[in-house]
Amino acid sequence: MLRVSRLTALALAPLALIAAGTASAHVGHEASTGGMLAGLLHPLTGMDHLLALLAIGLWSARQSRPLGRAVPGLAALGMLLGAGLAWAGLSLPGVESGIALSVLLAGVLLAGLVPMPAGINAVLVVAFLVFHGQAHAAEMPFGASLAAYLAGFLLTTLGIGQLGRSVGQVLLHRVPYLDRVVGGLVALAGGMLVIG
Repeated sequence: MLRVSRLTALALAPLALIAAGTASAHVGHEASTGGMLAGLLHPLTGMDHLLALLAIGLWSARQSRPLGRAVPGLAALGMLLGAGLAWAGLSLPGVESGIALSVLLAGVLLAGLVPMPAGINAVLVVAFLVFHGQAHAAEMPFGASLAAYLAGFLLTTLGIGQLGRSVGQVLLHRVPYLDRVVGGLVALAGGMLVIG
């Protein structure tokens, strides 16, 4: 009975995130810890970031073993590229729209399980997260250490991606189609972000 309760809690965690509503502003983290705490917390304060990372993590459980294992790192690479571009003065147009589209498309990938070559999937993961990295960089608290802030949000990105992957592996073996339902809900939430 405890195993079912734990499985149910893991499976419903992404749904609870969807129901919690969206947060479009992520400012206000304290820079007093040198930026590490702000970086660690920033990906947790926006529903858009959480949904995209969890959906990509869940999706990675159904990919080939090498790609699945690489997905959290690819997500962090996308974040790093986006942040690096922003800090170098190269801001992408339509960052909020790009983030909303990444949530929508990550949900579609998870729900549809459309087979594509691993290389294309890897590029998509990086591309989705570039927009998130841009937003994180733009919202770094004044006075925060760039290195500490970057390390913080990369660690959280890796953690959320790995959590999604772990939950996805449980679902794959115990409740095989629930991740597709979650993907549909994430796509729906992404669609609302796009039009909202």
